[in-house]
Amino acid sequence: MASATTSISSHPAALRDVVQAARIGALRQQVGVAPAAARGQRARAVRPLRAAEPARQPVAASAAAAAPAAPMADEAAAALAAVDYEALARELDGASPLEIMDRALAMFGSEIAIAFSGAEDVALIEYAKLTGRPFRVFSLDTGRLNPETYQFFDQVEKHYGIRIEYMFPDASEVQELVRTKGLFSFYDDGHQECCRVRKVRPLRRALKGLRAWITGQRKDQSPGTRASIPLVQVDPSFEGLDGGAGSLIKWNPVANVDGKDIWTFLRTMDVPVNTLHAQGYVSIGCEPCTRPVLPGQHEREGRWWWEDAKAKECGLHKGNIEKDGQAAAPRSANGNGSAGAPDIFESPAVVSLTRAGIENLLRLENRAEPWLVVLYAPWCPFCQAMEASYVELAEKLAGSGVKVAKFRADGEQKPFAQAELQLQSFPTVLLFPSRTPRPIKYPSEKRDVDSLLAFVNSLR
Repeated sequence: MASATTSISSHPAALRDVVQAARIGALRQQVGVAPAAARGQRARAVRPLRAAEPARQPVAASAAAAAPAAPMADEAAAALAAVDYEALARELDGASPLEIMDRALAMFGSEIAIAFSGAEDVALIEYAKLTGRPFRVFSLDTGRLNPETYQFFDQVEKHYGIRIEYMFPDASEVQELVRTKGLFSFYDDGHQECCRVRKVRPLRRALKGLRAWITGQRKDQSPGTRASIPLVQVDPSFEGLDGGAGSLIKWNPVANVDGKDIWTFLRTMDVPVNTLHAQGYVSIGCEPCTRPVLPGQHEREGRWWWEDAKAKECGLHKGNIEKDGQAAAPRSANGNGSAGAPDIFESPAVVSLTRAGIENLLRLENRAEPWLVVLYAPWCPFCQAMEASYVELAEKLAGSGVKVAKFRADGEQKPFAQAELQLQSFPTVLLFPSRTPRPIKYPSEKRDVDSLLAFVNSLR
């Protein structure tokens, strides 16, 4: 018992749910419900597809096949529609992901499904299994996933004895996009159009067959866009089975969980994981738009890395994105970012440049000394992630003849920075050499001190 207590206190977020699973099982025994182990055959029979049907059907087509019970009665549907989900979210605040998952599955039965991307959201499937209730899983196959992700899908199906319900993009829409704009148009004009065809529209079709869905969104995944995710909500973007606004409920059981605690849980439960994680991938999407992250980078920086930090959403969760003037902090008087966001790169070794100051640097053809300047936005998680290394670099370069500075390039300064300072995404690092008029953009994603110092020394 002493060792068990020590283990639980060492990993409270991971092991509390294991204990909770045992409590749920005990409670069901008290009220006359057989434990999951005793009804394993029944649980395995309650799958998204009928056992006799070899072909996989879309989510919308298989809603009635997910459980032996008939579709939800009108009275039950009306009762769910009358629930105050904001109040329910407040009630569940502080509940474990297992408790939230159990509540979701209990309320919606066969008309709720887990959205599985092939990444660490496999934790959702493990939580669902621990409840002992029947559950459904669907995934969006964009046609451009990594081979490792497809292999992981197969491994998950075998591990849990389930069939994932795959949704595919409309072939004619994909054909039109590729024939018109090529296979990699998103590198030139942004990822939104491709994601709309390959992900958002298939998801829309899937959700039309459900009353609720379960996602793996977490607040710490993207502080700039997901910081206010509720545990449960009326979906602000998509429609469910009955159609119309308010017809779909969205559950986010791990919204309040840190990524490190998700991984503690996965290791504790010996859950299969995507082999891409061992190669440095954290957030995993389509192969052309996903890459490993480096030390000091935020996990979402591996997605759509060629775009601005605020664009790193595909549209599946656009209703949870904080927008200017809503969840985001208000603009300051000069329009240069959020008034409530504390500034970063604060150090006596880092010079804060004004617009006039950096324009003067641009005009000078023979500078007395080289300048290293970071173009940043305080709200950007990727800028925040490199703050420590940049400040350390500035302190190392103090007295060396190289000036280290920062220029806040969001808000009303952003068009200028894009046109004159090569800004594409935050952060951008520029070196203004002493004898070369045009600034040189740091080309690497490595933002550790040694890499930045090597760049400066090679061009001094």
